[in-house]
Amino acid sequence: MSFWDIVWFIFITFAFVAYLMILFSILGDLFRDKETSGVVKALWIIALVVLPFLTALVYLIVRGHGMADRSVQQAQEIKKAQDEYIRDVAGVTPTEQIAKAKDLLDSGAISQAEFDKLKTKALG
Repeated sequence: MSFWDIVWFIFITFAFVAYLMILFSILGDLFRDKETSGVVKALWIIALVVLPFLTALVYLIVRGHGMADRSVQQAQEIKKAQDEYIRDVAGVTPTEQIAKAKDLLDSGAISQAEFDKLKTKALG
């Protein structure tokens, strides 16, 4: 086995892994999209099986602009659900957090800027 065989193997492996990442990204985006019908999703998947490289390229050109938007939207939904879960488990409402921060401000333990920061965090 020569040096160039090893380089070629590394290049092919890199290209294959990159293609798999793109393929899984496309599949994730397809299932994440709530506006696309099931029939259209099935057609995209069939096309990905029959003509994988061409279909992946066409998908990225045609629907690529919305992939990032759907990904960001899903991340925001997940973060919102996590924040709600943490608040439920912690048992402290934003009103209680602000009241505690106000008590700390009145006692002089924190400054007005720190109180404002805590209040913004509790409301956010």
